[in-house]
Amino acid sequence: MEMSPEEKEKRKQMALSMCTCKSCPTWVEGAEPIAFCNVLIGKNAMITEEKGCICPTCPVFAKMSLTKDYFCTKGSEMEQKGMM
Repeated sequence: MEMSPEEKEKRKQMALSMCTCKSCPTWVEGAEPIAFCNVLIGKNAMITEEKGCICPTCPVFAKMSLTKDYFCTKGSEMEQKGMM
């Protein structure tokens, strides 16, 4: 089911408001915007070394029923599942 642009933006804002990316060991200062799990943001070219992942402990992860990790280096859930 395709989401409307409005629904995508609403989910992006929700993810940004609940995001814990900046407390992750893999986080790189200046790697904005955060909430890499969101399909409108996805992975970040500044983050190249995986030093540990806290994605599964993030409230966004549970709220959106996510299953993947390292969204900052591997892309959003949809990207990792090959849906994009």
